[in-house]
Amino acid sequence: MTRRVRIAILGAGTAGLTALKEARRYTDDVLLINHGPYGTTCARVGCMPSKALIEVAHTYSRREWLGTVGIDGTAGMTPDLRAVMAHVRELRDRFTAGSIEIADDLGDRSIHGRPRFLDPQTLEVNGEKIHAEVVIIATGTRPIVPEAWREVGDRLVTSDDVFEMVAPGQRLGVVGLGPIGVELAQAFAQLGCEVHAFTKGSSIAGLSDPEVSASLVEALGKHMSITTDAEVSVRADNAGVTLDDGNKAVTVDWVLAALGRQPNIEGLGLDTLGVELDQRGVPVFDPATLRVGDLPIYLAGDVNGHRPLLHEAADEGRIAAYQALHPEAECLMRRTPLGIVFTEPGAGQAGLRHRELPAAGVVVGSVDYSRQGRAVMAGRNAGLLHLYVDEADGRILGAEAVAPDAEHLLHLLAWAIQQRMTVDTMLHLPFYHPTVEEGLRTALQSARRALSKRREQPDLPLCRPAIDWALG
Repeated sequence: MTRRVRIAILGAGTAGLTALKEARRYTDDVLLINHGPYGTTCARVGCMPSKALIEVAHTYSRREWLGTVGIDGTAGMTPDLRAVMAHVRELRDRFTAGSIEIADDLGDRSIHGRPRFLDPQTLEVNGEKIHAEVVIIATGTRPIVPEAWREVGDRLVTSDDVFEMVAPGQRLGVVGLGPIGVELAQAFAQLGCEVHAFTKGSSIAGLSDPEVSASLVEALGKHMSITTDAEVSVRADNAGVTLDDGNKAVTVDWVLAALGRQPNIEGLGLDTLGVELDQRGVPVFDPATLRVGDLPIYLAGDVNGHRPLLHEAADEGRIAAYQALHPEAECLMRRTPLGIVFTEPGAGQAGLRHRELPAAGVVVGSVDYSRQGRAVMAGRNAGLLHLYVDEADGRILGAEAVAPDAEHLLHLLAWAIQQRMTVDTMLHLPFYHPTVEEGLRTALQSARRALSKRREQPDLPLCRPAIDWALG
């Protein structure tokens, strides 16, 4: 006998659970199917436990600055990595509890098992056939580990299992310096580990602006070794694990492989759908609606590789469920791209990246945070922020940044970009003194000077009698 449901959601991560919530606004005839552990990637192995570790590491590293400004006794502080990792796991378990409870509360509308397509609307799970009017694939991703590296055994760790380490060794090699790699590399370095980091490209942390990336390499290099443009081989022996890039070799206690992630699609039977698959084996889909061709199938979250971030996965879960249940509806607008890396100084981008800019017609505004007043006071003066501005109309197109409190600066910029604000309209807004946001004003003024059409009016809006700004 075949079970019939209106909508089946494959995966109980951020995209899947958000799709579940959105779908239940319209129907209770929803089935959640999950294979593997419950708890979203973010809460279980990603953004939440990593930030718990990073907060401890960044705070501990402040002792170095405190010791230079008259605070005695900081040199005697020592980290207990065993206790730090236990603290991280305790918070991690708290964060995962909510998503596990959601699945439990569904009762028989939640199935734990590996689904497989028999045809576009028929799934088989644990021997049971399920016919779904529409299916949302939100099965997530897992870390990439080269087959040749597996001989290293348990001394090779990925972001999916690093937080299970009870007492990490003091010598660490990190291969791959995207957002995950740089965050964890710096955290362990700040906690006193000897860290040697390698990356294949010339930039790190997902940055594409060479000057901005270089400012982060310089800042991180104060606590660890960084080698860019490196192809690394890995071998293990009794002395440890040796990383060799052809120019130098270092031996470490363990290696963090941060080489990216691959989609969880094995065994799904996607070849039965009769649609084009991309080089990763994932069905080609419409990025606006997330629909696969003209099939009643939608791809949401990290599995589609479009924007692999939690807030994007949540939005895609909403989009997929809404479009699945309203296939004739107008597509929903995506928010301005925003990516943040929680290093110190922070890093990231809002709007268009440097590599996405048109070849002409763009001016760049800049501020060097090594000289910015508030950053100097706090001993956090490192980094560079670049604003990308449309030369024709002064509209802000994007930004890449390395700066103290970059997470807040990039939020402000993403909001401004989504509102299609110009350099002038942003300069009309208040900037308090002394704050790191004043550095943003410096970058805006730099961009305005580079624009061919300069404004003769001071950095204040014109009077608007209909609005009374007076207090009281």
